[in-house]
Amino acid sequence: MNTSNGWFYWACLSAIFAAFTAIFAKIGIRNVDSDFATLIRTAIILVVLICFVWFTGKMKTPSALPAKTWTFLILSALATGASWICYFRALQIGDASKVAPVDKMSLVFVAVFAFVFLEERPSLQEWLGIGMVAGGVLVLAFKR
Repeated sequence: MNTSNGWFYWACLSAIFAAFTAIFAKIGIRNVDSDFATLIRTAIILVVLICFVWFTGKMKTPSALPAKTWTFLILSALATGASWICYFRALQIGDASKVAPVDKMSLVFVAVFAFVFLEERPSLQEWLGIGMVAGGVLVLAFKR
């Protein structure tokens, strides 16, 4: 796979791991408060990432990062935390097969936000695909 399409490999792996996340989390949060479960999950992720970054030699001095980088990493972390709390709460009270597709509605929001804030311009065909994803989410979420 060439480097221009390398993102697709990683995105597919992300989707597979996200699917396992939903299944494992749904099983793991039985009889446990979803917020507490999110804390445990986050602590484990922190330890794993520290080990991974250290082992791969990518550990840097955080103070060397520019203020703008810090600002947007903090905002991203806050958004991630809010997403995880909402996701685990939804999984605790809903079916994983309904919660996960609605969570993927983020794809639609990313396209809209990238259009507004990053000046990305999807083609008509891409907008059609994004609309189909939104429709698919609604069909899956509200199936009878």
